[in-house]
Amino acid sequence: MATPPQTLLAPWLAERLDVRLSRLAPVGGGCIHQAWRLELADGRCLFAKTNRAEALPLLEAEAAGLRALGVWARSPLQVPEPQVVGMAGALAVLVLPWLDLHSGGGARAQDWWELGRGLAELHRRSRGGSPRGYGFEADNFIGSTPQPNTRHSDWGLFFANCRIAPQLRRAAAAGRHLRGGEQLLAALPAWLDAHRCEPVLVHGDLWSGNAGLLAPGAGAALFDPSCHWADREVDLAMAGLFGGFPPAFFEGYQHTWPLPSGAGPRATLYNLYHLLNHANLFGGGYWGQAQASIDRLLAAGEAGFSPRSQPR
Repeated sequence: MATPPQTLLAPWLAERLDVRLSRLAPVGGGCIHQAWRLELADGRCLFAKTNRAEALPLLEAEAAGLRALGVWARSPLQVPEPQVVGMAGALAVLVLPWLDLHSGGGARAQDWWELGRGLAELHRRSRGGSPRGYGFEADNFIGSTPQPNTRHSDWGLFFANCRIAPQLRRAAAAGRHLRGGEQLLAALPAWLDAHRCEPVLVHGDLWSGNAGLLAPGAGAALFDPSCHWADREVDLAMAGLFGGFPPAFFEGYQHTWPLPSGAGPRATLYNLYHLLNHANLFGGGYWGQAQASIDRLLAAGEAGFSPRSQPR
């Protein structure tokens, strides 16, 4: 019989953080790890993710991403600072501050606007912070999928080699050969090089479940990142995928640091990565969505489309 999590976590937290655990309450919403509210004897709360030992690299990568974002984030945008990550007996554990998240909705449009502004400022503040170009200090994960982050000085080659190519290989290994995939892969570097973007630190997995509003007046938070140095538009593209963020979020970003021309067509290319990843993970209708994106991008290319931005 498996040891109850509280039995493993209580002594580990006492040793690593010098806190006494009073109660462990499950938290819903996660699909990879188990999540917990840690109620401490002194009245404070922490948040923990746990999993089997083999999932420790995912939690370590998440902690590294949060630390990286924390360097550039400023209030009222909050990024939870990892408290401790490691093994508690047989459990891989990541402990974070507890975030008191509140539902948003149209009544809090100004707070979503501020979240967009905060992301734009994080992106802009991090410009010049990566002298080694695009990529990251280590490989990490997009969901549960390994995500290579080999450094490249060329954005188009990075996106081709480290984002689209691995997903196409995974698809082919599963017997899925997407029409036009290799053709798109070959054209992709030139398309993106014409854009002439600069590397900024991006969240990397910015769907609406990985950001949230805090109590009114307390700001907003980003969490569960898949960080790397990239074109800032990858975050804005994904923010419009899978239900997306309220319009006020995009308005706040645009007001603070407007996107260059061509961002819309490039969003289709950037979101192809996430559609391919979801197709490889979950199958179903994601295959059709990925194929439709490839078809649309190739058709635009044959018509002379190039995602070129105007000089800035």
